[in-house]
Amino acid sequence: MDRCNSLPAARGVAGNSGPESIDLIGRRCCRHSPSSNVADGPTVLVGHSFAGTIISEAGNDPKVSALVYVAARAPDAGEDFGALAAKFPKPPASAGVIKQDGFFWLSEEAFLRDFAGDIEPSKARALYAVQGRGADALPNTKTTTAAWRAKPTWYQVSTEDRTINPELERFLAKRMNATTIELGSSHVSLVSHPKEIADLILLAAGHKKSQ
Repeated sequence: MDRCNSLPAARGVAGNSGPESIDLIGRRCCRHSPSSNVADGPTVLVGHSFAGTIISEAGNDPKVSALVYVAARAPDAGEDFGALAAKFPKPPASAGVIKQDGFFWLSEEAFLRDFAGDIEPSKARALYAVQGRGADALPNTKTTTAAWRAKPTWYQVSTEDRTINPELERFLAKRMNATTIELGSSHVSLVSHPKEIADLILLAAGHKKSQ
């Protein structure tokens, strides 16, 4: 992920990453509101996985010029995303979800095989060790708006994704009329394909691809 951040920075595009833990959507959107957490000027919001829900909600801020979804959820306003996802085959990672004390996370086996299956095992284990926990209410939390209906949008589909069904990702990208690329990647494409993701962010920011 550091590599993905550093490539746009080399082209003069400032980056700012949020913390890894995932809490309720309202709290995250408040904490990462563009008006309070990003420098002045046009801002591209990038969301991976559940963070796609966050940028869909926060992206209507006037500072936001574009949205980039990286193998991410992209709910419509008020949509039951769980019901939408249920129309597609359940991804293998679902079987490895652990729930306890109001939170959920992936087992080590599921994380290494189904979440980060295309990166070096040592790196995957390091990511597993800092895996954030999601609040149980998060998967069914509904947004009040869908910024992708009003903002220019880019989407990256991971064709080997075992955490979100790739066909669901394609559906979301098509529904939002996003500029779309596909990568033969696991769910963590920003780790296994940092240059391609950085290039997508650069395009969304109005810059040429990295060299």
